[in-house]
Amino acid sequence: MSAVEQPKVAKLEAPPQVSRSGRMRFWRSFSRNKTAMLGLVIVILMASGALLADVVAPFDPIEPHYTDRLMPPGGPYLLGTDELGRDIFSRLLYGARISLVIGLVAQGVSVTIGIVLGLLAGWYGGWVDDVVSRLTEIVWAIPGLMFLIVVVTIFEPSPLTIFAALGLIAWPGQARLMRGQVLVIRDMEYVIAARALGASTARVLFQHILPNAIAPMIVVATLGVAGAILTESTLSFLGLGVKIPNPSWGTMIDIGRNYTTNAWWFAIFPGLAIMITVLGFNFIGDGLRDALDPTQYD
Repeated sequence: MSAVEQPKVAKLEAPPQVSRSGRMRFWRSFSRNKTAMLGLVIVILMASGALLADVVAPFDPIEPHYTDRLMPPGGPYLLGTDELGRDIFSRLLYGARISLVIGLVAQGVSVTIGIVLGLLAGWYGGWVDDVVSRLTEIVWAIPGLMFLIVVVTIFEPSPLTIFAALGLIAWPGQARLMRGQVLVIRDMEYVIAARALGASTARVLFQHILPNAIAPMIVVATLGVAGAILTESTLSFLGLGVKIPNPSWGTMIDIGRNYTTNAWWFAIFPGLAIMITVLGFNFIGDGLRDALDPTQYD
């Protein structure tokens, strides 16, 4: 008797994973982008200065030195002093803490909200998608800066208030992007196979869909940090940001503009700090976008 032939079992396609070679290929692409590497160096230097401000800063950023008011750059004051004789370089270092933390945390809040709502809208569709879409349109219809001004006016201006306000107004773009990614990935063979094998919705979303949809979100989040830093500086410039005498780049520009004729350095250096930091994050975002673009690989 001939042996009974066993039925062939089709192998289920595994979800794509980021291999070691894939990571190396990504880093090679990113490191070859000169502007992206320049942005990385800028952000690392800014972050290092903010973290080591207690060690690097030559003076207390709040303590005034009235006899050294509006001294030009040079000598013991590398970037000069302000209207109260405080060292501008020290205040820039401590101000970097506020700007970077607000930018990162605010963007973290908005990306988290965007990912969760985008996953739900793209996966369930129907009335869930309709609710998320209408909510997105409502938030988009609200003038962002006006909303922030109202929030920080009603509540006490503080980093926590700014975190929450920026996070609540900036998530619609991330939600729309994540929704589009989910709509594409949910019909992939490995997702269908996982559902057929009885994987829970949470497992499918967070183990199969999210890891393969996160790349564009990283790019958007990086660019969003730059936008959050600019927004915080705008609020501080309007007197609605971090309270005086705590150092803030926007507040320094606001006060320094009154001394542009006899103390140009007062407003110029905080403005340069904002510009360089924002450029650094934008350069990184552009580099990530190019490095994560699958069409550039053979």
